[in-house]
Amino acid sequence: MADPLRLMVLSRYGRLGASSRLRTMQYRPWLAAAGLQADFASFFSDEDLARAYAGRGRGLSGVTALLRRLGQIRAGAGADLLWIEKEALPWLPWIVERAVLPHQIPFAVDYDDAVFHRYDRHRSALVRGVLGRKLDRLMASAALVTAGNAYLADRARAAGARWVEIVPTVVDVTAYAPRDWPTEHGPARIGPARIGWIGSPSTWAEYMQPKLPLLTGVAAAEGARLLVIGAGRCAPDHPLLDAEAWSEATEAARIRAMDVGLMPLTDTPWSRGKCGYKLIQYMASGVPVIASPVGVNTDIVEHGVNGFLAGTDAEWQEALVRLLRDPALRARMGQAGRQRVEERYSLQVWGPSVAALLRRLARGGDGAP
Repeated sequence: MADPLRLMVLSRYGRLGASSRLRTMQYRPWLAAAGLQADFASFFSDEDLARAYAGRGRGLSGVTALLRRLGQIRAGAGADLLWIEKEALPWLPWIVERAVLPHQIPFAVDYDDAVFHRYDRHRSALVRGVLGRKLDRLMASAALVTAGNAYLADRARAAGARWVEIVPTVVDVTAYAPRDWPTEHGPARIGPARIGWIGSPSTWAEYMQPKLPLLTGVAAAEGARLLVIGAGRCAPDHPLLDAEAWSEATEAARIRAMDVGLMPLTDTPWSRGKCGYKLIQYMASGVPVIASPVGVNTDIVEHGVNGFLAGTDAEWQEALVRLLRDPALRARMGQAGRQRVEERYSLQVWGPSVAALLRRLARGGDGAP
């Protein structure tokens, strides 16, 4: 057997960062099966991210991360392909990034968020002027851009990217056993129904906190509780709210304990770049969903089939009440969601395809088929 091709993966985070874990690291077995020896190197460490989530900031870790990344790029000089998550050198101009990246090695770049808006919509005119088009230049120079949704893909094409593929954020369905719903003749659910959400402290503050009065009001009226995972210190003390810390080892079981999974968003350019990961987690667990009709949410959620799309507070309340009062509807929607994930949003479907794309580039292929 021929020696494997070498792939250097420059991720943003380690396993603690969901974007890096899902967009690059979980593909490792499929990369190996395709003859790609993948070396993973993160810009920020898990310790850096843990400090940020705890509200302690990154401090000097940004400088340490930059020096670490420069060493990683040097170590990858002999690779056949670089696979970059978002950008190699955050907050540094394109001229610096292009000078540091090896010119003789092709690179692919992946996006699951509209990170370019951190620069081109920054409140500082200086940042907009220096960095506003940085990621467009990176995408135009890449051999391949993989984008988590159409909004991100359209930006890459507008930037002049040569080859753009939409690759949704997916889950390993073997890690998400669908919950057992009570049947018509089976036992009733024990305890109050759980309205669930999973995310980070920042997404809780931006999207969930404004809806908390509505959610707790419905929960009180319907005898339900809120199960919140990953909000950290941002989660308030409330008699109907159970706040739990996130961990990779327990998240699947925690989601499976939910009766309804939520993904509220505001309709902003940043939100349109999101890839609906929490919806896919809920659905993989057989949990019906309610989501704002923003961006890729409208592709993932089949309104009335695996969940509801709700744009107004009245629609959110109506959808919640309907699901909380109808266990059979929750079961049907949960089963439909699981099937949709298995068919369209599973690692088992996308693993071989992503590995084949990267192998083609590593072997010297270039340009869209």
